[in-house]
Amino acid sequence: MKKLLILPLFTGIIFAQSLKAKEYAIVASKDFTKPSVSQIKALYLKKSDYVGDTKVIPLNLSAKNKIRRSFEKKVLHMSFNRLKSYWTKQHYLGHRPPITMKSQKSIQAFIKKVDGAIGYVELPNVDPKLQIIYKWSD
Repeated sequence: MKKLLILPLFTGIIFAQSLKAKEYAIVASKDFTKPSVSQIKALYLKKSDYVGDTKVIPLNLSAKNKIRRSFEKKVLHMSFNRLKSYWTKQHYLGHRPPITMKSQKSIQAFIKKVDGAIGYVELPNVDPKLQIIYKWSD
């Protein structure tokens, strides 16, 4: 009888945790000047290359990555198809999209080695040697 009561309780806890919103962060080196959200959007759309005197190198995860999809929706306010269309047009103008990295670890390693690099990761995975310049959740 006790086993029958524990199973629904355990299942409920797992379900409640899966409903919890995921949190994400855009990270940069500790000395990076925090940009506004509109500046972040301009950097990722390559409408701007600088924050202050620092040339910025925005980093993306792969196109089908769930974190990238959340970033595009919540920060850039663009759907996958709209962004794809945007970059198709920009290609013909000679502009290239941000560099794509394979993982959150590779993004953070790149940021630690290259001045001006920024990228996004899940909040619990943020390396303490980096600073959070913007946060959002699903």
